[in-house]
Amino acid sequence: MKILGMSAMSLAVYGGIFILLVGGWYLMWRIKRKPGKINIDYFKSRWQEAQKLCGREDTWALAIINADKLVEEALKKRKYKGKTMGEKLVSAQHDITNNDAVWFAHKLRNKLVADEIKKLKKKDVLTALIGFREALKDLGALQ
Repeated sequence: MKILGMSAMSLAVYGGIFILLVGGWYLMWRIKRKPGKINIDYFKSRWQEAQKLCGREDTWALAIINADKLVEEALKKRKYKGKTMGEKLVSAQHDITNNDAVWFAHKLRNKLVADEIKKLKKKDVLTALIGFREALKDLGALQ
């Protein structure tokens, strides 16, 4: 029997090759996209270090910077795409429940690094750390 000028045997061969190619591509995509394992104990320890820095006003900025690095590390472990923290946050926006809070925190960190803020407000520090903590929970880095 011929279909479109091809024998049933050659049609089956070409169909099989097509299925193998598509299946192989899909498998590679799944392996590449599979989130990395997160060591919760490591993130918990690093988060506690950042929290300790909140005890004194002169280390608030360092607490925010360290918490931002921790979130970026979790985003990398989870294999979100992007060269910058901002690009990774955009990639993760559907998995983070409170995007506004984590963006506020990240922008505050950027202002601190650029030396645009001379004195932090306690309310801003708390808001930023809550945003970072929620993001870490959403990413599976904290419980």
